[in-house]
Amino acid sequence: MIVGLGNPGRKYANTRHNAGFLVADELVSRWSLSASGKPEADWFEGHVGDHEVFVLKPQTYMNNSGQALHFLSMTNLDPSRQLLIIADDFAIPLGTFRLRPSGSAGGHNGLKSVEQELQTNEYARLRVGVGPLPTGIGDWADFVLMPWDQGEREVVDDLLPTMADAVDCWVTEGIEVSMNRFNRKASPG
Repeated sequence: MIVGLGNPGRKYANTRHNAGFLVADELVSRWSLSASGKPEADWFEGHVGDHEVFVLKPQTYMNNSGQALHFLSMTNLDPSRQLLIIADDFAIPLGTFRLRPSGSAGGHNGLKSVEQELQTNEYARLRVGVGPLPTGIGDWADFVLMPWDQGEREVVDDLLPTMADAVDCWVTEGIEVSMNRFNRKASPG
């Protein structure tokens, strides 16, 4: 299960905080997934090779993203092996991304909500770089809710195929292989 975090609605569609939605949309298109109606999330399903995959875009707003995952407690899904959360990160430079097998929420309210719902931080995450925080902007929340600056969105759009390759690798080969293969390529310079 891959969950791209973001905020629903036109108001937020072109903001940095919706980087997770952008990657989710890329995956849905790449894998030609079918849409299913769920009240808390846009839900897509299909197959990548022999693997059944689900891509979710919570519609509960970022700070309540975990609410869209309430059903996981009724499944046999192992978050430490079968869940990948995709979110923006202003501490990572624009044009890069990082895969990790687990970790802290790092102040990200969407990840905090997911961890509260799952009662664990043992799940893989792909953090999409939207940083650094510009001089003169003291509140990161304002920064991530602002629209992309000119040229920034194109940088992320150019990186979408590589991030989708990394997620594809995670599905078929696991987090360690995908980290080894893609985190080095994601480094600046």
